[in-house]
Amino acid sequence: MKPKALFIGGTGTISTAITAALAAEGKWDLTLLNRGSRPEAVPEGVHVIKADVEDETAVARLLQDRSWDCVCDFIGFVPAQVERDWRLFRGKTRQYMYISSASAYQKPAASPFITEGTPLANPYWEYSRKKIACEDFLMEKYRQEGFPVTIIRPSHTYGDRSVPLGVHGEKGSWQVLRRMLDGKRVIIHGDGTSQWTLTHNSDFAKGFIGLMGNPHALGNAFQITSDETLSWNQIYQVIADKLGVELKAVHVSSEFLADVGPYDFRGGLLGDKAVTVLFDNSKLKRAVPGFEATVRFEEGVADTIDNILSNPRLQVPDPAFDAWCDRVLEALDRAKASLCDVGGNS
Repeated sequence: MKPKALFIGGTGTISTAITAALAAEGKWDLTLLNRGSRPEAVPEGVHVIKADVEDETAVARLLQDRSWDCVCDFIGFVPAQVERDWRLFRGKTRQYMYISSASAYQKPAASPFITEGTPLANPYWEYSRKKIACEDFLMEKYRQEGFPVTIIRPSHTYGDRSVPLGVHGEKGSWQVLRRMLDGKRVIIHGDGTSQWTLTHNSDFAKGFIGLMGNPHALGNAFQITSDETLSWNQIYQVIADKLGVELKAVHVSSEFLADVGPYDFRGGLLGDKAVTVLFDNSKLKRAVPGFEATVRFEEGVADTIDNILSNPRLQVPDPAFDAWCDRVLEALDRAKASLCDVGGNS
């Protein structure tokens, strides 16, 4: 009999790849619990329970006679949500996997070399602090009563629907690609030399699946990332090259962007992407022998860009972000011209 898994969510950037890989392998009996908003992302053979997990009473009724070998919550962001999961699944699963975030690691970092033992502390980003609180609750339940938790900390994981960037608006990456295609300047935070790790979701899926039902995973936290690192200058250059355009980059201080932006660059940059991070995946590789991330960024992002350019639904305009970029760049131009005039360099 196949082991049974329940995914809360299951059709997002990270979980879609895991769902697809499990369906292809056929070794797990997989069920997704979600609202059914992306039925096209559910492979044949995967079951769906259509429900809103926030309605705890209704979900408890739907699941009351069922148990699982593995439950994973991909959409738990605040402690109240993992507390709900604990009530729903205590005594009903052999393993509960929680998707946390590598942004929870200490900022500013004492060292760029990140292991699972790096302290968790992020004063810049509420999102990360809530993830830390979720981890704290779950690990306390593991220590108190043996609740079979495994913590997963992804870093910047991408798929075929959006290009990974440092500076973008609320509607995703398309507007930055549009600016590149239109020959407009694009903003890169800082001087673009900090090192960053990007992981294709198919690589993430390999590590994740290796931890499902794995006795070495219980009571432990694992980061799952690629071993490849690139500077932000390299990342943007690869994207421009794949688009076949010249990169017209303007480097802007992360602190400045955090101060002037209507977007949460304080969290997303100062609390995350502005910092060099070099992940050590030794712990994962000990628990999942043979794990290796094999999709280089230039290969993965080429597929992403091809998919976006061929799918108008993914080309979501963001005129507000576009106008904000223009205002920032124009203000910098005026400041530079003014200072040059004062210095007699005009």
